[in-house]
Amino acid sequence: MQLPAAQPRVLEDNHFKTDRSGNLTEAQLREILDAPVFLEEETRLGIVPVATAYEVDNELPVSSIPHSLSDAIEGTGFFEVTTEVSTDWPKDRSVAGLRELAARYRVKYLLLYRHRFEDARRLNPWGWSYLTVIGAFVAPARTFEAAGVMEATLFDVRTGTILFTVYERVHGQTRMNVWHNDVKRRDFKALLLEEGAGLLADQVTAKIRRLVAANPAHDKDAPAPDERARGEHVLMHQ
Repeated sequence: MQLPAAQPRVLEDNHFKTDRSGNLTEAQLREILDAPVFLEEETRLGIVPVATAYEVDNELPVSSIPHSLSDAIEGTGFFEVTTEVSTDWPKDRSVAGLRELAARYRVKYLLLYRHRFEDARRLNPWGWSYLTVIGAFVAPARTFEAAGVMEATLFDVRTGTILFTVYERVHGQTRMNVWHNDVKRRDFKALLLEEGAGLLADQVTAKIRRLVAANPAHDKDAPAPDERARGEHVLMHQ
């Protein structure tokens, strides 16, 4: 006589008793994990470029990607204001410094953007040109390969929690001669970032739409802000 197999019990308890380090108590951890995750509409969003760690960065903000992200997010209509953030204040290079910076801008959310690259260089078949004096200077005998990751993380300033992180991976290679390679490598990476900017913005806006829709106070039957704008445009022409 075969009896039906018992259904596995839902896991509720922490069995990793050796995980004692960290700042959160068990009650705080459960409170955070059980809380609903959503995004408020009609708030302010700041976009911060960071270099390596999630901290205030004093490097010159030459990248145009934060501006592209700002335009894409503002186009969703979910935020009252979307602004790029200057990291000149405050001087505290930490997450606490980021939160203080957000308070100065009166933004409830920060979108932290960074990119990182890994390079490789090698001789290609044009390497035979090194046997000649002229060829050694003009032939594109070196192949430069770059693999990069563009990253955007949405940070909830009030709770200190991270709502999402998205990655856009870029890759490419080009051939170079021996002249001005530092400039060529920098320009090549900038081209890869420009190609990936739109794809990263699409990922970010898609995540934002899902988080706005998850708001318990959000009217599920109400049209999205861009749809409302189109409807108002039609009414004006009627």
